[in-house]
Amino acid sequence: MNEFCVIAPDVKLGKGVKLSKFINLYGCEVGDETKIGAFVEIQKNASVGRRCKISSHTFICEGVHIEDNVFIGHGVTFINDIYPRSTTPEGELQTEADWKVDKTIIKRGASVGSGATILSSVTVGENSIVGAGSVVTRDVPANTIVAGNPAKVLRSISMETKVAK
Repeated sequence: MNEFCVIAPDVKLGKGVKLSKFINLYGCEVGDETKIGAFVEIQKNASVGRRCKISSHTFICEGVHIEDNVFIGHGVTFINDIYPRSTTPEGELQTEADWKVDKTIIKRGASVGSGATILSSVTVGENSIVGAGSVVTRDVPANTIVAGNPAKVLRSISMETKVAK
């Protein structure tokens, strides 16, 4: 890699992965032909599938699993703990043993718009679209467009009527 990328030796990169400068990857897996934009962090125990596009300034934390052919817009944030705390009930700084990572899944072909926040323990359904700036607090059905804070279903979509622009 180069001097502007931090890629830990435990990262599994597929064939043909394209990496921008200023990225931080550790303990994760990235599938074939995926493109990772600048200022992206992907933490340990996270995975990104094949032929995905992860746009700049995105944070993919531990417990997030992104399937194949997914688009993630600029500045998307994933959350992996629904009740975060810095200290234990006794006042000690928490360690990894003091909390549980909640899983989040982004299904095949989904798109997540720029600036969206995806809370933990949700699944964004296959081929669904999350509007820019949305806050996803519950599961998104497959082939559905959601938007808002909290994100609400706007309408269903079908791949046959989807128009490429």
